[in-house]
Amino acid sequence: MAIDIKFIGKEYPAYTYDVSKEKIKEYAKAIKNLDPHYVDEEFAKKSKYGAIVAPPTFAVVFGAFLIEPVFLDKELNLNMAMLVHGEQEMDFFEVVKAGDSISTMAKISDIKNKEKLDTISVEVTSKNQHGRNVCRGVYTFVVRK
Repeated sequence: MAIDIKFIGKEYPAYTYDVSKEKIKEYAKAIKNLDPHYVDEEFAKKSKYGAIVAPPTFAVVFGAFLIEPVFLDKELNLNMAMLVHGEQEMDFFEVVKAGDSISTMAKISDIKNKEKLDTISVEVTSKNQHGRNVCRGVYTFVVRK
């Protein structure tokens, strides 16, 4: 059964994530990037940012919280057994720092119905506590028929 294109534009409630220096450090270690901006508080305090900053790809941490509601959306009725991650693109605007509060919104930006599969794209937009954009991501999933 095809994913109905009427769901293009559907929005999901915003999610707010409070960024901590501990989470940034854990993430940096997990991706094996020990840049002192990410893990060394003394160095970071003296940097132009004045605090520990997150690697750009840390955006998947706060952005991913909005993917689950799409997957669990009963109206969409996605066949999770046939769903795989297709691709992902991200645009970065402002550095995320420890202490930031990031609010992310998500909407279905595209649905394509093909002969043997459907694709569904979810756009997530994240802003900091000052209302400035920090990241925009598009996650595209493939659902085989």
